[in-house]
Amino acid sequence: MLTAEQHEKLRGWFTGRLSADLFEGAADIAVDREEITVVGRIAEPQLAKDASDAEKAAAVEGRIQEFRERTREERIGVAREAEHRFRRKVSWGVRCGDEQALFTHVSAPVMTRLRQPERQVLDTLVAGGVARSRSDALAWCVRLVQRNADDWLSELSASLEEVRRVRAQGPDA
Repeated sequence: MLTAEQHEKLRGWFTGRLSADLFEGAADIAVDREEITVVGRIAEPQLAKDASDAEKAAAVEGRIQEFRERTREERIGVAREAEHRFRRKVSWGVRCGDEQALFTHVSAPVMTRLRQPERQVLDTLVAGGVARSRSDALAWCVRLVQRNADDWLSELSASLEEVRRVRAQGPDA
């Protein structure tokens, strides 16, 4: 996990490096040990007021695809520089209206040991068709916790940052 200062430097580098007209406003940057994910907002397509939901959805999908193709070379160039500088893979995505689409992302294996009751939960999700495999079921559980515990996870992250700050002031600093 990065310190707040390291995250700010990384975010600042991307803000300075990305062309000003790439996204509407600043991009959201998420970082973990393996990956930097850059997600920016792009303009929604202009449609007639009486456009159907299907037409709106298709227009947003088309806008996202157009952006992906048009900006591919620029994004690859920035990603190469960032991967060399920060030693992490760079993934890209956009928000258009209420839709978010990730173009690329790292699927990192995570090793864990689960006891039988925990494995049974995963197996139930697989048997019920919620997930294709135990791995899918575990990812589903993580997304569920993430969705329902945002405030708690934010508070925990802030506490970890405070622990890092206090450690840095210790006798070994």
